[in-house]
Amino acid sequence: MRQLDLSAFEAAVTSENLAVRGMRVFQAGQLIAYYQPEPEQRQNQYSGTKSFTSTACAFAAQEGLFSMDDYVLDHFAEDAPENPSENLKKMKLRHLITMSMGFESPMLMGAMRPKMVEKDWVKFVLKAPVVHEPGSVFQYNNAGPYLLGILVQRKTGMSLVDYLMPRLFEPLGISRPECEKDPLGNTFGAGGLQLNVSEFAKLGLLYLQKGQWNGKQLIPAQWVEEATRSHIVSDEGDDEIGTDYGFLFWMMPDGMFRADGKYGQYCVVVPRKNAVIAINSMQIENEKKVLRAAVRTVLPLL
Repeated sequence: MRQLDLSAFEAAVTSENLAVRGMRVFQAGQLIAYYQPEPEQRQNQYSGTKSFTSTACAFAAQEGLFSMDDYVLDHFAEDAPENPSENLKKMKLRHLITMSMGFESPMLMGAMRPKMVEKDWVKFVLKAPVVHEPGSVFQYNNAGPYLLGILVQRKTGMSLVDYLMPRLFEPLGISRPECEKDPLGNTFGAGGLQLNVSEFAKLGLLYLQKGQWNGKQLIPAQWVEEATRSHIVSDEGDDEIGTDYGFLFWMMPDGMFRADGKYGQYCVVVPRKNAVIAINSMQIENEKKVLRAAVRTVLPLL
């Protein structure tokens, strides 16, 4: 089996003082390199969680529970203000999953949640001003994936983790993970999922394999294609790491895409090289330095 030399990546970690906790590189389904400076353990994947919520939506859509073309108020009418705005009426589930809801400002972000006095976060989100027409403006916002996670839980009568256990986690060989909850006990679909880097990599492998795992089609290949193409241009990134956004995945150059969490949690899928690069870190400042180090030193070796 081919092995990759990660010395250039390790040198970048050292020279830039990057707080990388672990890396896995898979190609053609085989582990071809790993970097593990400290014992592997589960940690918060932060917004990497969003790509798991996207996957939960794939299962739910496949099971006929809802469609991305449903209007938000088709499912949340009882939580909405008495006289919803025209823009709120126009908002669809696809706007939630592509960060194009049109809200005035981001909600339920990391620094906000501990200070919130509101207990019902669904009502809190839906009463916020929708100042842009849905679908017209990108805004990174935890409100969208949170509502999608809530919708899955309401439609199935179980937590997001419980829903994903037999459909995703068990088939992938991932034991039950913990996840952040909202004040009412619902799984928070926008962040807080606890996994290790090897487990995080399995999500990338599933998407690399167009939704197949051990010969079984877990999620539709058509969903994978739709989720991992550009739906809107973001206000973040650049030519090196990409600027576009899919279904709670970030698009990258040359057909690549990634799950992406705060402080340097990345699961990069490289279809043209049949490869996945997964990284866990605790890079508090300039977290994208970790991603750039991988793009510059690991990608050229594949």
